[in-house]
Amino acid sequence: MKRALPALRRPTAMLAGGLLALGIISVVAAHDGDGSEIADIIGAVDTAWLLIAGFLVFFMQAGFAMLTAGFVRSQETANILMKNMIDACVGGVSFWLVGWAFAYGVSDASNEFIGLGNFALNGLAEAGYGHADWFFQFAFAAAAATIVAGALAGRTKYSAYLIYTVVITGFIYPVVVHWGWDATTWMGAFTDDIWLGNGYVDFAGSGIVHTVGGIAGLMGAIAVGARLGKYGPNGEVRAIPGHNISIATIGMFILWFGWYGFNPGSTLGLSGGGASLAASVAVTTTLAAGAGGITAMLWSRFRTGRYDAGLTINGILAGLVAITAGTATVDPWASVVIGGIGALVMYYGVQMLDSVFRIDDPVGAVSVHAFAGIWGVIAVGLFSSEAGMTAAGYANPQHYGLFLGGGGEQLLMQLIGIAAIVGWTGVTAGILFFAIKFTVGLRVSEEEEMRGLDLIEHGVDAYPDFGPSGSGIFGAAELGGGGK
Repeated sequence: MKRALPALRRPTAMLAGGLLALGIISVVAAHDGDGSEIADIIGAVDTAWLLIAGFLVFFMQAGFAMLTAGFVRSQETANILMKNMIDACVGGVSFWLVGWAFAYGVSDASNEFIGLGNFALNGLAEAGYGHADWFFQFAFAAAAATIVAGALAGRTKYSAYLIYTVVITGFIYPVVVHWGWDATTWMGAFTDDIWLGNGYVDFAGSGIVHTVGGIAGLMGAIAVGARLGKYGPNGEVRAIPGHNISIATIGMFILWFGWYGFNPGSTLGLSGGGASLAASVAVTTTLAAGAGGITAMLWSRFRTGRYDAGLTINGILAGLVAITAGTATVDPWASVVIGGIGALVMYYGVQMLDSVFRIDDPVGAVSVHAFAGIWGVIAVGLFSSEAGMTAAGYANPQHYGLFLGGGGEQLLMQLIGIAAIVGWTGVTAGILFFAIKFTVGLRVSEEEEMRGLDLIEHGVDAYPDFGPSGSGIFGAAELGGGGK
């Protein structure tokens, strides 16, 4: 008899849960015949979902911090951590003050190019938005800004970076958000007048978030130049290893975890089919990450004879970036293909930047976020299914992936959209970084770069017992070698 009891527990619990749910609904219905209390509960659940997803996306700041810190030299660790901290702080204030207004602002002056209302969130409720909407979008803006830190690591003035992070979160990124996700835009999928396919489809931001951050990082890397010793006089590429693969790996897993807010959270709610769509998105997100990691691992073994941990980390991230645009519109098998190709795009992007253009990107941010992001946007027009377009709520699901028989119209729209994003970000970020370079200065001195940014910029060693200052208990003075 005792052995039978565990078998009864699950159906008994399910029955009890069902009765409890029916009881709650009955109580609500008895107290409010017009169903307004049920509507309140549904609204509260959707708001809670959006907030939780925003919390996960914000936690990605910790992932970016750990990933980038692990991929740079030990004497630049505190500098990277400071940049990630200030991205969150400045991003919050600038996106509150003007960023939201340029992205989603509602006023008579708003137009297809830029929003011009609700500055400092004034009139937010009247415009049909809530504070949860702002918080979720702020977390995305901060993520876009943080991508750039890795591309500029090891040789960029902290003061110059402060200027950059204000401009990208307050202006460059919000304009792209307005184009792609607002309801009053020239290219988005949510306007009343869609002029090609479903409009530009980018469910969670392969182009809008990641390509913006990656292209901005590319322009910054061009403007600031390569790190000392990165390229030899005869054109050889010299490796400058990161100091801690352990924290880089932790950073990757935090980012992967945060992506479950990034992608499933972009349903913006659980009601009206949102829960089912979020579950589907979680599956495609997971498969693309796994395919990216496996592809990068095997490809690095094939090309170098080693299972490269750094490339595997970036392969996982490239798979995640690549699936982000089409995560709601592609089938699981397609997410595996997209993630695997994303890893290859990342790999050859790194090779191209180093060997052909001699552009120094210490952590592979440009290849992971810009190149894999562009691929992800294009993949929507190749692999999206008609059922996926329908489930995600796009207006013209008869226009779907070229490879699945949906014609080329959606692919053309994706190409137009990503070209606009790359052009806008490249021009504006290029102007910004070169303006900083020729005014306040973008790069630290050679002495500071050789000694590490932590000491001179921040007056601290990330590892004081072993760092260049020798200030810890194992420093030279404590061991009798300091002299006076």
